[in-house]
Amino acid sequence: MAVKEADMTATKPHLPDLPKSLQKSALSPNLFIRRIRLTLFSMVGIFLATGLGVGLWFIREDRVTAIFKQVELLFANPPLWLAVPVAAGNYLAVPSVLLLVAVLIVMQVSSSPRPWSRLIVGTSLLLLIVQYVVWRLFWTLNLSDTFNSIFSIGLLTLEIITIVTNVIQLILVSRSTNRLGEADINEMAVLDGDYLPTVDVMIPTYDEPSFILKRTIIGCQAMDYPRKTVYLLDDTRRPEIKALATELGCEYIIRPDNLHAKAGNLNHALNFTSGELLTVFDADFVPTKNFLRRTVGFFQNDSIALLQTHQSFFNPDPVARNIGLENILPQEVEIFSRYYQPLRDGVETALCYGSSFVARRSALAEAGGFATGTLSEDYFTGVRLSAKGKRVIFLGESLSAGLSAENMSAHITQRLRWARGTLQAFFIEANPLRIRGLKLIQRLAHLDGLLQWFTSVSRVGFLLMPLAYAFFGVIPWRATTQEMLYFFMPYYLVQLFTFSWLNQRSRSALISDIYAVSQCFPVALTVLQTLFNPFSKGFKVTPKGVSSDRYTFNWKLASPLVVLFIFTAVSLWRNLGMCMVKGAWSTTVEPEVALQIKGIELGWLWSSYNLIVLGVALLILLDAPKPDLYEWFDLRRTVRLTLGNLKLWGITTMISEGGAEIALTQAGLPRHYFGESVQVEIQEENLCLQAVITQIQQREDDYPIVQLKFAEVTTPQYRRLVEMLFCRPGQWKSPQAPGELQSLYLLVKSFFTPRILFDRQRKINPVEVAKT
Repeated sequence: MAVKEADMTATKPHLPDLPKSLQKSALSPNLFIRRIRLTLFSMVGIFLATGLGVGLWFIREDRVTAIFKQVELLFANPPLWLAVPVAAGNYLAVPSVLLLVAVLIVMQVSSSPRPWSRLIVGTSLLLLIVQYVVWRLFWTLNLSDTFNSIFSIGLLTLEIITIVTNVIQLILVSRSTNRLGEADINEMAVLDGDYLPTVDVMIPTYDEPSFILKRTIIGCQAMDYPRKTVYLLDDTRRPEIKALATELGCEYIIRPDNLHAKAGNLNHALNFTSGELLTVFDADFVPTKNFLRRTVGFFQNDSIALLQTHQSFFNPDPVARNIGLENILPQEVEIFSRYYQPLRDGVETALCYGSSFVARRSALAEAGGFATGTLSEDYFTGVRLSAKGKRVIFLGESLSAGLSAENMSAHITQRLRWARGTLQAFFIEANPLRIRGLKLIQRLAHLDGLLQWFTSVSRVGFLLMPLAYAFFGVIPWRATTQEMLYFFMPYYLVQLFTFSWLNQRSRSALISDIYAVSQCFPVALTVLQTLFNPFSKGFKVTPKGVSSDRYTFNWKLASPLVVLFIFTAVSLWRNLGMCMVKGAWSTTVEPEVALQIKGIELGWLWSSYNLIVLGVALLILLDAPKPDLYEWFDLRRTVRLTLGNLKLWGITTMISEGGAEIALTQAGLPRHYFGESVQVEIQEENLCLQAVITQIQQREDDYPIVQLKFAEVTTPQYRRLVEMLFCRPGQWKSPQAPGELQSLYLLVKSFFTPRILFDRQRKINPVEVAKT
């Protein structure tokens, strides 16, 4: 196929189906945005002014204390349903245990969430949350003085933020969808040739290495669909990328500027293409051969505007890799595709990821094209389509895989871009909370997505709160042991043990907390910055295709956690000491002292937990070596090696784009063949490659393991290699996350046996790194 380059000197063609606003920023400064900003700053100003006025009026400490005393008296006699049963005696834990056992039985009977089991578990959680919140509001606040009141109310506020997100998710959980059955039916229309619309496959690129782009183009060309055209949209206008497009035979489009980044690139390409449907893949994403067969059939329904598919990644995320759990922990984003997306899909407001989706051209034109002027063009494009009455749906099937961030700096940079881009919703016309055309339930789903980023602020508060116990004598939580057993334990335990079940075992609660702690400070700071200056930073591409042969500590990201780790360790020591001094283990203490002891006991328990998660989070920020640019796959293929007149048979144990490890099934390869050229025939793929032997390991059974590095690979050979490694239908599986108890064990183990000290494979070959 000839290379097609858009002529930048020619007059831009007129496309009647695309409005003029397509080429303009949807977020250029206008009266609407100025009003939003003025409203926010006015609210902040009013709040501060009111607080200052009230503070001046209540300047006397005794007056403030008297008011809090009056409020405290109102909470002194709660209703009976909020009181601990007197007759329960020593059996207060029984209701907690019975409820937890009942929920566990339901989850055991229904190993994966079903409508009836979701209803039982979701209703149980909602009831416990309501009871817990009312108890926290009317019974646990410490309003004994101004200082304690501020911290007590502050802690409750941080809790409410996370609780609201949980409640919204539980409301949506009964609507969770699974469209695999629909995909099976719709695929038949494509296979039979009854529905074959033209499809433009677009690969926007900005500065990604050519070896990453090459496999993506090959994967897109390998899709089993007759009426498709692959376009490479090069926003850096590089000669080598144009040459790559020529070599592979795909269309090539450039533009004279980089206005509006990726969204602008896609909008520009819409003027030079004409397919009824279009599918977009980021430069590092490779689809399976059946991607279009499984997705195109949905568009027989004219109301569907966009279909987002599940995303998988073929490399471990840096969080799991840095603590040595890459073969145990699923990718962080798995929880979004396997839990949050099905919830949103139930109200037909699934989020567009910006890659691995299919969209209808006419619907995009009606919505004004891809949203510009924001860092999350994909998200707001979906919002605008929904507001036009179009359906944005999700198919939870892994039909593509990409390259996730390869170190913690890139990982957190990517999250900060997502946070800033999502929260820009408050300042644009496509705000899902106010744009016309969305249903109330859809707005509720979007509200959950916006509030998710504010939970990082709460997480910072939860890390800092125990320090107030130790250094300021603050007790923000008042509760007896009986009250904790009756109100807190059922809420906490049921939520803890149902978390993984509800999210399809894509993440445990404890592991999720580690991820949150490792990035909470930069994300919380970004959230606050975005509220006051939402458009201060532009689009920044996540670096991909990097390698490293040594451990690297991210000091800039780790510095607040290091400081907090030290203070938390000191606070733990102080809290334990205060327990001893105040007679924590004494049977006779004054009521006032007993209250202080309960607060201090909670403080040291809280500090102990924080100390562990902070320690693991610091280990996460120590990037482990990644010596190879290519990812290695555990793939079994029969091979025949030919060295002159010597022919040997074996099976691949690991293979990548750059080499392979082969376990020979016969003896007869002396060590002096190291460095020799060898011909490798992969029997199932009918693929023959030239390679060099880089290592020979002798096994006890005298059958050696041979490691090879591929020599020059031709384009036809590389196509076969990419299709074998990346394009096999059904190859991307959804792994199961460990349970809560196993997660706790893994976290403690990672804390006390850090990879940098106990990893013997510091400077070994890439195959061994991949297998570790």
